[in-house]
Amino acid sequence: MKRSGSRPLQFVGVVAAAMAVVGSVAFGWEFGGPTGTVPFVLGVGFVVVAVGWTVLRGA
Repeated sequence: MKRSGSRPLQFVGVVAAAMAVVGSVAFGWEFGGPTGTVPFVLGVGFVVVAVGWTVLRGA
């Protein structure tokens, strides 16, 4: 897998990781588990941002 040199995309990754840790510790979220729609929606949102950024950078 190729590493991104894009600062904004790296920032999105750090924010996603931080939200995952805080959500897991503070709210009991289990990403990949049946704990509700909030972790799912957040995950889909970050995927959309990452894919959108990659596609737009390639255009």
